[in-house]
Amino acid sequence: MCLDWLVIGGGIHGVHIAARLIGEAGVAPQRLRIVDPGDKLLARWNACTVTVGMTHLRSPSVHNIDLSPFSLQRFADPGSRTAGLFSPPYDRPALSLFNTHCARVMETFGLADLHIRDRAESCSVDRDGVAVQLSGGQEITGRKLVLAIGASEQPEWPDWAPRSDLRVHHLFEPGFDGWPSSTETVVVVGGGISAAQAALRLTEEGHQVQLVSRHALREHQFDSDPGWLGPKFMAGFDREGDYNRRRKLITEARHIGSVPPEVRDALSQAIARDQLLLHEGEVEELVARREGLVLRLTTQGEVEAERALLATGFASHRPGGSMIDELIASASLPRARCGYPVVDSALRWHPRVHVSGPLAELELGPASRNIAGARRAGDRLVVAAGAS
Repeated sequence: MCLDWLVIGGGIHGVHIAARLIGEAGVAPQRLRIVDPGDKLLARWNACTVTVGMTHLRSPSVHNIDLSPFSLQRFADPGSRTAGLFSPPYDRPALSLFNTHCARVMETFGLADLHIRDRAESCSVDRDGVAVQLSGGQEITGRKLVLAIGASEQPEWPDWAPRSDLRVHHLFEPGFDGWPSSTETVVVVGGGISAAQAALRLTEEGHQVQLVSRHALREHQFDSDPGWLGPKFMAGFDREGDYNRRRKLITEARHIGSVPPEVRDALSQAIARDQLLLHEGEVEELVARREGLVLRLTTQGEVEAERALLATGFASHRPGGSMIDELIASASLPRARCGYPVVDSALRWHPRVHVSGPLAELELGPASRNIAGARRAGDRLVVAAGAS
């Protein structure tokens, strides 16, 4: 069967876009499929948020995966505010509430039944449609393809961090199993919200925790200014025709390695109670000894621990690996110097291929990777689906 829409990626972006195509663009559910290797849709989202100990989202409640931005607020029980399920400012939802709402959205649109539990290995396009080859050997075809691929499968490993030592783990490595099962001394490396949340979770579980950050704690409510969600900043971004300049604007706009005020306050309280020790400096070497690990810093200091957990984010290069490389080569798809797609206002990279998430950031700007970016991509794709 040739489908109307194939969505590669079952994360926040892929799930939201599928819901929008069905609920707003009128795509028949039986004509759409979501390809993702997870056992369930949103599997990577759930794994990563649980690992770091997230309690509330950084995003406001209007950034959710349903059709209406106010769906999450209407879904919540009237007593949810007094129960702490929304956190000020901006009504940021508790992770538990957000995930329950996601489950309701997926149930409403029957998305679990549209999930192909396999990995897309390659894809090709021609005049008649798109073909996606799965790792299990099956080929599926469709009229349109959405590449909703995130960066969650490419965690950034520093050069000094050995991958073979079972005491060293990246929090976002697929299948992460490096959480201590008994009380240990643990060093968390990273200066952003994931590092802070992981360190706080470890302190609550009774571990002796040290946090190593390359810089002083940077406080920002969001990971980019809200002005990037509207014309305040996006008008100038849209007028910029030089994609190298657009990349520079994106890089400068992102508050990489920052924490919101309430997380910084929680860190300060943990430090004051001697539950956590903060080191400011860059790791230049890790020495693995039988009795433990020693991290040597550029500040000449040393940090000793039984376990090291890396919260160093994700690699900045274009996601999708060889599948995207081969698609670019076979279809002569346009790219900027940074390697990311050059797309039109409908997020079309090819007449039959649309993008979302990181792959759309040269069109959607600094918020492209976030839930807000998923919603903006959904807006564009609903219009594109209606016009096709």
